[in-house]
Amino acid sequence: MPTLHLAILALIQGVTEFLPVSSSAHLAVTPRLLGWADQGLVIDVAVHVGTLGAVILYMHREIWDMLAGIGRMLKGRRDKGAKLAGLVILATLPVIGAGFALDHYYPNGLRSLEIIAWATLGFGILLYIADSVGMTLRRIEHLEISDGLLIGIAQCLALIPGTSRSGITMTAARLLGMERTDAARFSMLLSIPAILGAGALKGYELWKSGDGQLTADAFTAAGLAFITALIAIALMMAWLKRSGFGPFVVYRIVLGLFLLAVAYGHVGPFVVR
Repeated sequence: MPTLHLAILALIQGVTEFLPVSSSAHLAVTPRLLGWADQGLVIDVAVHVGTLGAVILYMHREIWDMLAGIGRMLKGRRDKGAKLAGLVILATLPVIGAGFALDHYYPNGLRSLEIIAWATLGFGILLYIADSVGMTLRRIEHLEISDGLLIGIAQCLALIPGTSRSGITMTAARLLGMERTDAARFSMLLSIPAILGAGALKGYELWKSGDGQLTADAFTAAGLAFITALIAIALMMAWLKRSGFGPFVVYRIVLGLFLLAVAYGHVGPFVVR
């Protein structure tokens, strides 16, 4: 794959992964609108792994607390770190089952432009509703088992491109009354096992393929995505400390309507497969 294509895809992934705008939708739509060959799920997962490195660096304190909490729990002591680790694990279980089912029945994912467009629009409106009606009373430490399970079930919807994993988990968290920044932080923590699982699965497939060029492309894309994601996370968290999800909702509505127009042949010239 040309380096320019990899750089653009990595930039898009890095910017959109943790914003509630659906990185998978952008990765699926970009080559279609620009007339490129689809980069495939391996490159998609590679840029996701790059953003994983960024979130691990940004959330290193919470991650350390969880690991230390698990260690103390094994010794019979339960603290907030162990509780948070348990919530992340619990919220991850539903998407593991859903992901294996999707990979079995739809190995290339749900990448129809119509699906992406409707999901981008519909779940963007849902985010606006949740952010408008949701109370701002709870922080991560206030989450209970039922909250983690509900957010985890909501995360399964992110397997539909256009939904946005971060967007749907933040939507669920806001409906449960979480503060915006804490909703974003918990969403980022949930991304770690989700991306690790997808990365391990596709990494194994890449290793079996023995494709040296594809491997080099994957590492290049991951590195570029890491840098852009780290910048995007810092900017998003700074924004959410003083404002809401309004700009992301407006962007999703505009993008969703545009993609619907493309999908149903009202806009051109674009290469839509």
